[in-house]
Amino acid sequence: METIFSLLVALFFTGGIYLMLSRHLIRILLGVVLFSNAVNLLIFTNGRLTHAVPPIISPDLMTPAGPVANPLPQALILTAIVISFSFFSFLLVVAYRAYQDLGTDDTEEMRVAEPANEAPPPMGY
Repeated sequence: METIFSLLVALFFTGGIYLMLSRHLIRILLGVVLFSNAVNLLIFTNGRLTHAVPPIISPDLMTPAGPVANPLPQALILTAIVISFSFFSFLLVVAYRAYQDLGTDDTEEMRVAEPANEAPPPMGY
């Protein structure tokens, strides 16, 4: 089961990087979402995929009686989901605002700091 999740993580990372290398902002944002989901799934897979009981120790024992689940990866993933959703929402608003101002979502056409009709700057000092 962990092998399948590891392959899925690799597929998510590959898809996320491929989309982030695109010229269009929407594809870049979808790549960021895929990349963050890959990281979440990686943390989840590293937390071991076993059926175990919650880490509750009875009062008469000093250690757990059997194998227990590790709650830290689940807590980290829940926090990461909230952070990645807010980050995606912020990036979506910034991309929409850039589209409103510039009229395009192509990053090559958004280069307003580098006008197309001017000569390049000097190459030496």
